[in-house]
Amino acid sequence: MFELLFKLSDNQTSIRQEIIGGCTTFLTMSYIIFMQPIMLSSTGMDFGAVMAATCISSALACLCMAFLANYPIALAPAVGLNAYFTYSVCIGMKIPWETALGAVFISGVIFLIMNAFGLRKMVMDSIPVSLKFAIAVGIGVMIALLGFEWSGIVVNDDITLLKVGELNKPYVWVSGIGLLVAMLLTSLNIRGAILFGIIIASIAAMGLDLIAVPGAIYQMPSWNMITPTFMHMNPWAALKLGFGTIIFTFFIIDLFDTVGTLVGVAQVGGFMKNNELPRAKQAFFADAIGTVAGAILGTSTVTSFVESTSGISDGARTGLANVVTAILFLLALAFSPLVEMLGQGIKTESGAFVYPIISPALIMVGFMMMRGVKHIPWDDYTESLPAFITIMLIGFSFSITDGIAFGVICFTILKLLTGKVREIHPIMMVLSIIFVYKLSMH
Repeated sequence: MFELLFKLSDNQTSIRQEIIGGCTTFLTMSYIIFMQPIMLSSTGMDFGAVMAATCISSALACLCMAFLANYPIALAPAVGLNAYFTYSVCIGMKIPWETALGAVFISGVIFLIMNAFGLRKMVMDSIPVSLKFAIAVGIGVMIALLGFEWSGIVVNDDITLLKVGELNKPYVWVSGIGLLVAMLLTSLNIRGAILFGIIIASIAAMGLDLIAVPGAIYQMPSWNMITPTFMHMNPWAALKLGFGTIIFTFFIIDLFDTVGTLVGVAQVGGFMKNNELPRAKQAFFADAIGTVAGAILGTSTVTSFVESTSGISDGARTGLANVVTAILFLLALAFSPLVEMLGQGIKTESGAFVYPIISPALIMVGFMMMRGVKHIPWDDYTESLPAFITIMLIGFSFSITDGIAFGVICFTILKLLTGKVREIHPIMMVLSIIFVYKLSMH
């Protein structure tokens, strides 16, 4: 059956190899199970429901990738878009999470339609490569900054906005230990470095009596876990005037992230043929289905994870590895008390909350997303300056939308004034006008 479904012999793999690869991929990306509910619960969403939605939507998307495209590329809620969902849309713009989920749902439906009609390539070709990488790097800066704030290493300052916090606090020690472990294991190329960092940080937090240990770490999953968020999305509210930019941002970042991840992972796995990814359309369908399902269940945009390269490095070559990863996501539902323990916040003297167990994961993810900076053509200032503006404003304004807006406008103006009009795609011109109007409303 496995041979018929996944063509194991043609891909020079075995059931054992695929199981090992699927487990490795899950190990390296399982931090999202802890991180996602912590971030989205800041919007008022139910912690347990977000955790359940994360596990179920990830499992569904992984299975879609397995059976539609037969690739060992796992999917889960995107780090970066969950920060945009939480801090830019819900907290920054004071938009209800139900409406934000509606925007995610619509962006997923648009993704499905555009992929069906082959419009995906046209949109991707309109955005310059420099800005594509700049958006990813900027999100990495934003996530890393959030991680340093959640650790207590960086705190608010009335004069300089940011400064180094009190490093003698126990919660800072916990974050530092977890981060050091994650960095060391990453340097040694050990799989699951981020997860091990979380585990060590949680042990240190328990040892210092910073978090309450639950009476049990196992709980039989039930449908009631998902009901606080299931079908609570409000796409009609998201379609109202002023929400077009939010929907566009969810869509375009998911598009960039998916294309970049699929190409990068495919190159590692040797799946590319003549610089093209076979069954790319099916892979995009799996991504879009995951996003739509995630919004229905109650979580932010689902997309392909670059951590899939760890499973590929351990031998995964087909969708069977994704089936294994999906099963492990579903099994994780039984350990919701453990996830809630790891997500406990600690109130500081200033009244702010820190999350020392999960903060090392954010910093490490930020580091991984920074690697795209090498692909920006720094010697061409009409490309690198807009990229720089995009990175800085996404990172330090905590607004992906505004960062993209300034970057697109800067790119268009510099190309126009330096006589490089032919390098501006018509869609970029339209976007620049839209973004100028949007920023004028600030």
